Amino acid sequence: MERGEFRGAKACGKGFRISLLLFLCMITTQVKGSIHEYRNEAFTTKSNAFFFHGGSEGIYASKASRHPDSSALSQSGKSFIRFEGVTFRRTKESASRQEVMQTSTGVVEAIILDVKDRERIGGEFLKTSAICCNHTLAETGSCKLGEVIFKKNLDNPNWPRVIKTDFAGTIDEAKLEADEIEINSNGMYYLYFMFCNPELKGTVINGRTVWKNPNGYLPGKMTPLMTFFGIMSLAYLVLGLAWFVRFVQFWKDIIHLHYHITAVIALGMCEMAVWYFEYANFNSTGLRPMGITLWAVTFTTVKKTLSRLLLLVVSMGFGVVRPTLGGITSKVLLLGLVYFIASEALELIEHLGNINDFSKKTKVFVVLPVVFLDSCFILWIFSSLSKTLEKLQMRRNMAKLELYRKFTNALAVSVLLSIAWIGFELYFNATDPLSELWQVAWIIPAFWTLLAYSLLVVICVLWAPSRNPTRYAYSEGEDFDEEGISLTTGDIANKLERNALVEDLEEDKRE
Repeated sequence: MERGEFRGAKACGKGFRISLLLFLCMITTQVKGSIHEYRNEAFTTKSNAFFFHGGSEGIYASKASRHPDSSALSQSGKSFIRFEGVTFRRTKESASRQEVMQTSTGVVEAIILDVKDRERIGGEFLKTSAICCNHTLAETGSCKLGEVIFKKNLDNPNWPRVIKTDFAGTIDEAKLEADEIEINSNGMYYLYFMFCNPELKGTVINGRTVWKNPNGYLPGKMTPLMTFFGIMSLAYLVLGLAWFVRFVQFWKDIIHLHYHITAVIALGMCEMAVWYFEYANFNSTGLRPMGITLWAVTFTTVKKTLSRLLLLVVSMGFGVVRPTLGGITSKVLLLGLVYFIASEALELIEHLGNINDFSKKTKVFVVLPVVFLDSCFILWIFSSLSKTLEKLQMRRNMAKLELYRKFTNALAVSVLLSIAWIGFELYFNATDPLSELWQVAWIIPAFWTLLAYSLLVVICVLWAPSRNPTRYAYSEGEDFDEEGISLTTGDIANKLERNALVEDLEEDKRE
């Protein structure tokens, strides 16, 4: 084994314990979807206001029609944000300082706005950095003292939507009346709870909000992915059937590599099917059950890991140039294990918990190990490919050399596409921090699924079972007899070539 390969495998193992800790922490998280729950959540200070972010999702406009015998809208096609049991509790000290007979001793405002109207909240349109109305602004009639500054949308006077909840007398709890806000235009909607009175500092919020799209509870950003996973399930099924027919037809000529390819195809089918049913269940209930989501995440991680290991062992010439991996088998398995744990932690963080994003620091903390391990795979794969091509060229095995050249070209194209797409993804995220392009954001994860599928198809085509497996299968003694190599004693160049071949065979045996 090369020193560089050993150093890479050793460095990859350092993230094992951290990834395992994250994995164990995340599997205990309760999964929630479009139902945003608040449990004694505190408010954060910003400018002269106190606020709490209640959630944000892409929502499509209602497409419900009225029943002929009722004025109520059909719930099945209705988009809304519904408040359920939302209460605010202030501190005992704050409540005791108020007058018993006062009807309003503090107000909390729930503000729902489309991200396009974000400049209508706060004093930006009044050329001030204040969020809450102060005496100076109140005297001009621009806003109401002690409340959040906002400007109505003239094209849609009901938006941004503001719902006020008052504390009464010395009571320390106020309940927001159950309300359901219908959504009649596509947009990325944000919900904020705010108050301006400093005496309410220490107030906490409890309850939950339910967010729904016309066709179900699946967030708008994720809605196209359900259809995509359904299509990919069929694509893997077609690939699996074609491979199975070929596998059965030439079962006597099957090599070990074919079993590895079969396992990856089977995992791909299971992965896409589980994700489709997970999204379908999420869409119908608004919740993401821990069991289904965990299975889907695990199928994805196992498939990703085995796919990378398949690319690596193929690049090393397993079953083609060398019968076994020799002494590097343990290193390959170790890299696969560490990648599985790191990738599982990342997938769990992305898919478990509330639909709101985790903090950027948390995501970076688990993304970096996966990026590093992917780099290990890429470097090792291309290093191994280079050595395999060199051996085949030296042995003048033109059939296998042509096969590996095609594989190398396909792999190089996929890496270039990956680099280009990573650049696009970074640009997309940098230029759309508030998810205004939420309707097309689904193409980013979809691309990686399509790329993995395309590489798998290439491998299936190049290494398809056939009546002549020797064109790519390893066989004893092929190094000297295949392709009509003649070793003439008087030819110095051929003697040197033979010595090089013997050294290669001895190296393979030592490994």
